[in-house]
Amino acid sequence: MTDKLQKEKILFICTRNSARSQISEGFLRFKLGDRYEIFNPGNSPTVVSSYTIEVMREIGIDISNQSSKSIELYFNDKFDRVITLCDKAREKLSLFPYSW
Repeated sequence: MTDKLQKEKILFICTRNSARSQISEGFLRFKLGDRYEIFNPGNSPTVVSSYTIEVMREIGIDISNQSSKSIELYFNDKFDRVITLCDKAREKLSLFPYSW
């Protein structure tokens, strides 16, 4: 992080953006949201799984306001960390015009 006032930006990428990336964003935002900006697009976004919302609710984290988004929304953004959550997302990561 270059500035103590600036939050580090983290991007979780998954294929459908319905479960793993939603859980990752919700959990990190809940635990460390004051230190990080968290984003979670997918290569082929669908909808957030109702099972995912319920599982997170069971541990006290509400992600019901999160939505499935396309990775294309973030093509012009810079991130401090990019984390892929499945092999298909990793394979398509080369299509993402990111810069560190």
